[in-house]
Amino acid sequence: MPTPTPSSTLDTEPNDITDLADALSETLFDSFDNGYYIGMMSGTSLDGLDAVICQFEHDTDSASTGPTNKIIASHSKDFTPQLRDVLLALCQPNRVDELTGIKVDCEQQPQSELDWFGWASREYAEFASDVVAELLEKSDIDAEAILAIGCHGQTVRHRPQLGFSLQLVDANVIAERTGISVVTDFRRRDMAVGGQGAPLAPAFHLAQFATTSTKGAQSKDRIIVNLGGIANITVLPTGQADKIIGYDTGPANNLLDAWYQHHIAVGTIVSDQTLYDQDGRWAATGTIHQSLLAQLLTHPYFERSAPKSTGREDFHLGWLTAQIAVVEEQNKETIAPKDVQATLIMFTVQSLTRAINHEAQRLALPSGDIIVCGGGAYNTYLLTALDAALPNWQVLTSEALGIAPTWVEAMAFAWLARQSIMGEVGNLPAVTGASKSVVLGQVCFG
Repeated sequence: MPTPTPSSTLDTEPNDITDLADALSETLFDSFDNGYYIGMMSGTSLDGLDAVICQFEHDTDSASTGPTNKIIASHSKDFTPQLRDVLLALCQPNRVDELTGIKVDCEQQPQSELDWFGWASREYAEFASDVVAELLEKSDIDAEAILAIGCHGQTVRHRPQLGFSLQLVDANVIAERTGISVVTDFRRRDMAVGGQGAPLAPAFHLAQFATTSTKGAQSKDRIIVNLGGIANITVLPTGQADKIIGYDTGPANNLLDAWYQHHIAVGTIVSDQTLYDQDGRWAATGTIHQSLLAQLLTHPYFERSAPKSTGREDFHLGWLTAQIAVVEEQNKETIAPKDVQATLIMFTVQSLTRAINHEAQRLALPSGDIIVCGGGAYNTYLLTALDAALPNWQVLTSEALGIAPTWVEAMAFAWLARQSIMGEVGNLPAVTGASKSVVLGQVCFG
């Protein structure tokens, strides 16, 4: 961890060792408060690793009571096909048999799910270390200037009903390769006090978006929508801090991307440009299949009350193909692949708008801003459908509030790392269901 910058606090001769300790502590935490942090995030879409360098400054000359948060530099890198294949297999139980053809650079090849988990934890960390090095070179910032890295790792199993959540990453490798302290394992402390351990982003959404807008302080009710692999919402009612709530609403990019990639593989789509339906162009050529949409919406997750969270364990390609088979058998028809993609767009929109409308009615929020972040913010077809489904709300992306949608989640983990280093709470019990607020994460010192 870098040495704090000396301050005028130490210019006077301390009366005793207690004064000196207090002065050092004040200097240390001032440095932690205002320095650079790196945030790293790879979500359920598994397209790659996003990283940002952020600075969090308390501006005492400003009318704002919250930190002035800004992104200094950003970088993204696609996973290697080998690492991505292993991560995808580990995200669902009993799929490592699919990895028998993969050879890794080790004395002994992985044989079991635990073997692959261990190998991937180290490989992910080596990959993350390379991303940090590239980010620092790109930004022309020395590693010594970074106070900590917040790295979420890759969630490969999220089972709050069983009381655990597994994020795959070896922080020791990152700390050793970069020389920077690393904060990981953000979920489990929340789970230790009865929480779901997810979603984690709403605490950052509160810190970042409840105090800033295009004109200053928040003037309208605001709902933050993160469209990653899974969609989640954070409801920020104006002047009602005690009413903030957030939770996962259902799938977003994970099913859209999985279905698209499946049809690249089988040749329905001929494309070597992307692994996702850019701008929703393929979906826009299809027709929404109402029977399939109704079937998808019968998933029991949608009947659960918040706090709640979900992931690939509930919504994955195997589940989707099983639902399609049910509807095709009932209707004695074959559903065109492009119609499935169009239906998945509406599945995301309807599961989102059901949650938004429920919270708007519960909190008497007639209108306001929907702020969209995550990769799905760039899906034009999806955002157009969301806008049409919420006529009383203005749908914007986080770009309107000064942060590109791509980087919001990575920035959240830089902020969570800062919270950990500062000894400040990082969860919202109203969101996760925890019995109390706690400091999140474990630190591996550089």
